[in-house]
Amino acid sequence: MPAKRVRPTLGRRAPAPIVLHSAPLVLPVTGDPVRDGAVAVRGDRVLQVGARDDLLTYFPVTEERRWPGMIVPGLVDAAAATSAAEALAGGVTARACVTPGGPARGAPAEAADHAALTDVSYVEVTCEDEDVWEARGRDAVITAMREMERPHAVGIAARTPDPVVLEDIAVLARTFGLRLLVDLGARSAVALDEAGALGPHCHATCARPLDPGERKLLRLRETVVAVGAPARPGDAPALEDDVPALLDEGNLVALCTGGGPEHAKGGPERGGGPGGTGGGPGAAGGGPGAVNGLLEQARRIRERARALGSRTRGLDRRLVEAATLGGARALGMHRGAGRIGCLGPGSRADFAVFDARGRYPYSALLAGPDRLATVVGGRVHRAGAT
Repeated sequence: MPAKRVRPTLGRRAPAPIVLHSAPLVLPVTGDPVRDGAVAVRGDRVLQVGARDDLLTYFPVTEERRWPGMIVPGLVDAAAATSAAEALAGGVTARACVTPGGPARGAPAEAADHAALTDVSYVEVTCEDEDVWEARGRDAVITAMREMERPHAVGIAARTPDPVVLEDIAVLARTFGLRLLVDLGARSAVALDEAGALGPHCHATCARPLDPGERKLLRLRETVVAVGAPARPGDAPALEDDVPALLDEGNLVALCTGGGPEHAKGGPERGGGPGGTGGGPGAAGGGPGAVNGLLEQARRIRERARALGSRTRGLDRRLVEAATLGGARALGMHRGAGRIGCLGPGSRADFAVFDARGRYPYSALLAGPDRLATVVGGRVHRAGAT
């Protein structure tokens, strides 16, 4: 009997090819390191992570990209002070980007800059007066968010000095299910909690020491602490010295190259467009935090901890988790399909390849290895490519 001809199914696209990225070591973060491992990718999603031989047997792989070194989840910058090119060069695949009033209101963010990464855009609010906020500030923020191109999530960066405006922003964020970014350099944890700002939907940038009471409050509210570099070189003491205590006590920790408005290019924040929805470009340009990447920051924290005699168990691993999964928690993208900060079935195909080798993978990653490539949504950005 002749074989039946397979007719094409109308209206259905052929599945994207499966690409296998393999390396001597794969670091999923949410699981144990995999020696001679691989990541099977279809389109912008991860199908599976496991031993290379197993994945080659199980999946109809159309292409294999064999990398030296180590494959790790893309780093996540919880408050960016770098451009997309600088972020990619450091292995960053996702960022929290503060946008003064939104792109429609003249923000410096470029569409191409954001398109290369998995960004969460935070509309900055610096309104200093309750009456101005009621008259036009709130509407200006809502309009800015509606007009913003949103391939991913949006949120509000609450940088207002007015406590009443802050309370209203907190209500706005909870009502519309928005992410919230606050600065512990401008307000205490207690003041933020009284305004209703703290919670799992919020992360707080900080470059100052936190007392035990503040650490406990942030822990109880499940608010991620985004550790930033000091605003100016030589500033001390910095929160970096408290990171071992935060980790030991169970706080959720992320890393960031930026932070509060003091990191913004051009000095402290200032009022902007209608309602004060604008100010210093908190995510654009330079600033001290832009000089070093997240892994360099993690290495610096480790060295400081050693100098201070800290005995935090598994510090290298926990710092790498802060630079990946911790940042994903800060952005609210650590769970479900399309999650970031880890590698597993259904996660986004966001990862970086470093020329890191050694018996202890987390330590090797903090030793300053060269980046070979950054993969964002399955698209490869090789080191040195233009």
